[in-house]
Amino acid sequence: MTLDAAARRRFIRTWTTVAAPPHVPDLRLHLATEITPLWQASEALLRERGVAPPFWAFAWPGGQALARHVLDDPELVRGRSVLDLASGCGIAGIAAARAGADAVTGADTDPMAAEALTLNATLNGVADRVVASVVDLLPAADAPAGGAAPGRWAVILAGDVCYEQPMADRAARFLRAQAAAGAVVLLADPGRAHVPRDGLELLARYAVATTLELEDRLVRETAVYRVRPPSPPNQGDAR
Repeated sequence: MTLDAAARRRFIRTWTTVAAPPHVPDLRLHLATEITPLWQASEALLRERGVAPPFWAFAWPGGQALARHVLDDPELVRGRSVLDLASGCGIAGIAAARAGADAVTGADTDPMAAEALTLNATLNGVADRVVASVVDLLPAADAPAGGAAPGRWAVILAGDVCYEQPMADRAARFLRAQAAAGAVVLLADPGRAHVPRDGLELLARYAVATTLELEDRLVRETAVYRVRPPSPPNQGDAR
């Protein structure tokens, strides 16, 4: 039996503390402060009710870098529709709403992440412009290039989605398709091994503080890139 929305909210409030991420003190989020107890609680629920690991309870470096970037350059999102892909706690999408985005969709496959995003949007006064969606927008691993609903959003934010190869490959296909449809697509990456090596324009770098409980260092240098659409194939000379 899965948790209902009220139970998810109780779990989040019980196992997190409202805090400001180090690189984005402008925002307040429900975050884990003692990682081990939260993971143990989630593992118990995973066994009992199929609850996923609590990735939603942390402000990962990619999300913090994206949030900082849009808050410092609000014209990127002001008055526009925004997708926060694999939104987790929702830090990037909430920052976009605070920067003036007209409407923000936070998409994540985990219902607990959707509940955390909803609670965090309320904390930051943007619940009227932020909607959580439990959905997998990425193409299947064996699908052709493309993605869901090209052109639906004016801006796509993707923070730290290249942590494993299959996810990175699926995300790259989706993001490039959205860029080809005319969206401004921003990808933030803190040096994961599977980030694409082509089609990225570096916009900024941020030194994001983290902890040894989450990462292998105390500071992650995190890059924000604009994803460029694929180049058209070279047709050569017609003969």
